[in-house]
Amino acid sequence: MTGSLLFVAIVLLAGAIICVSIAKRLGLSSVLGYLLAGVLIGPYVLGFIGEEGQDIMHFAEFGVVIMLFLIGLEIEPRNFWNMRKTILGMGGIQVAATMFLSYLLFTAFGYESTVAFVISMAVALSSTAIVLQTIKEKGLMATTSGTSAFSILLFQDIIVIFMIGAIPLLSASDTVSTNDPHGEQVNLLDGLPMGLHTLTIILSVVLIIVAGRYLIVPMLRKVVKSGVRELLIAAAFLIVLGISFLMEYVGLSPALGAFLGGVVLSNSEFKHELESTLEPFKNLMLGLFFIAVGASINFIVISNSPLTIGGILVAVILIKAIVLFITGLIFKLKIDQNLLLTFNLSQIGEFAFVLLSFAFQSRILEQEQLDIMLVVTALTMAITPIIGMINERLILPKIGTKECIDRPMDTHHKKSQKIILVGFGSFGSTIGRFLRSHDVEATILDHDSNRVDFLRKIGFEVYYGDATRIDLLESAGIADAKILICAIDNPDATKQITRLVKEKYPHVELMIRARNRYDAYDLVNLGMENIYRETLETSLTMASDVLAKVGFQKETLKTQVQNFIKYDEESLRRLAGEPNRDDNYIFKARQELEQQEKLLNEDFKRGVINENLSKTEPSENNIKK
Repeated sequence: MTGSLLFVAIVLLAGAIICVSIAKRLGLSSVLGYLLAGVLIGPYVLGFIGEEGQDIMHFAEFGVVIMLFLIGLEIEPRNFWNMRKTILGMGGIQVAATMFLSYLLFTAFGYESTVAFVISMAVALSSTAIVLQTIKEKGLMATTSGTSAFSILLFQDIIVIFMIGAIPLLSASDTVSTNDPHGEQVNLLDGLPMGLHTLTIILSVVLIIVAGRYLIVPMLRKVVKSGVRELLIAAAFLIVLGISFLMEYVGLSPALGAFLGGVVLSNSEFKHELESTLEPFKNLMLGLFFIAVGASINFIVISNSPLTIGGILVAVILIKAIVLFITGLIFKLKIDQNLLLTFNLSQIGEFAFVLLSFAFQSRILEQEQLDIMLVVTALTMAITPIIGMINERLILPKIGTKECIDRPMDTHHKKSQKIILVGFGSFGSTIGRFLRSHDVEATILDHDSNRVDFLRKIGFEVYYGDATRIDLLESAGIADAKILICAIDNPDATKQITRLVKEKYPHVELMIRARNRYDAYDLVNLGMENIYRETLETSLTMASDVLAKVGFQKETLKTQVQNFIKYDEESLRRLAGEPNRDDNYIFKARQELEQQEKLLNEDFKRGVINENLSKTEPSENNIKK
């Protein structure tokens, strides 16, 4: 009974729900909850899932595959070029320095030079799954540490292509053996000469790039024309599974292939549709992957070599932490952001499982060396959330940026309007600068210590920390405030702040940023009145400028822009109660759109008639004459 698929599914879901709920209640990362669930239900504690968790590991890795496909979709070539200094600079320094120090470490442990080099490549990689999940949960993506972590992870995800391609060249054997224990051929490269092996890897990458442009995009266009949404979901999974299968067939990482496929499709018109289709599946599958990692921690290997594994574990984390911290110093990160970067990326990543296993198949690593490094990799991933918690609760409060500072601010000549501004990124800084230019000072809350330090130097009253904490809001004066402006780019945190302030301080008027229409629906359902969609007025300004250039009157267009906003806000509140994207919503949205266009057209015709009348109407002077 315990071997049945249904039983395993029930155990996985129950373990995840219980352990993640406990972890979140204790203020811990959900990743730690998933890892703990894996350890508990794994073969060495309760024994609910099979031998070393390998029976679910391959299925669980699909979460990493989807995640890297979605990351690839976000990497447009233009954005990549704009980020090239941090990607190549921070990523290059981190990988090169970590590999060098790790190589020295493992040669000191008595490993052969080739073995030490391969292991150093694995050690240089960090876990994209753990890091991105953690910084997303904590709302750190827009901070200096978040963008720096993303740049380093992106460089690692790209460089791993060359690492895997280099492994066959490092092998002492003339061919690569990837046979399974029963002697059956696992992939296309089994028994190929080294040079041909590497050439096949390169050709596979080229094939993905060509197929993305000339096969996948045309296929998606035909699927969309069918008008059946289920087909688009099926097509999205077909793309991810097809690319992953091809990579696995030639002996490469399926996740790596999915990442390349995402990059290829990042400039297609289907980018956002693919993102919204796959996003719900990604989080569930990632949770399953973390459970599988926890279940794969082999306690027998640990008991056989506890000192060796403990020494390597501590040394690896220290090496990665030192390199990351120095990299942050080179790029002038504040101590808070640097420590967050350092502790978030100090583990070995999921690609190490692929790289180490491939090195074993290539007869570079021995079985004992593989077992030890797989355990060390899983342990570093399990320890990372704990280290991060220690950093945030014990280290940062003592040596990081203070939430507020005692020195008086340059505000004696400003009008005290008791306004709190949460978030001072590109959106919030525009608001803050405009208020300041009219002698209205706002108290600012921000989670990026680099930005906080800069703002304090130029005289802003700034509090550092997480605005979802009621004690920080109270320190900033929420009890006496008249208005709170929420300008952060994190819908979950925005909703949390909204609920908190409405419940504790209902007298404070809330003015909330929404990234798009769907975020605005959630805020409307929370009872919010003052919602500001960040793309609405900019889009209308551009549209009116286009119409002005083709001959429309500017004054009429100004009126039409205001009418559009008015009708669209009314439509937004009517549609907010409908479930997004279901058939009923689509029907009502189409009705709203038709009605809105009809009203705008009538307003425009009325405005043109009035304008013509004003031009032809005789003036008072002419009448007198």
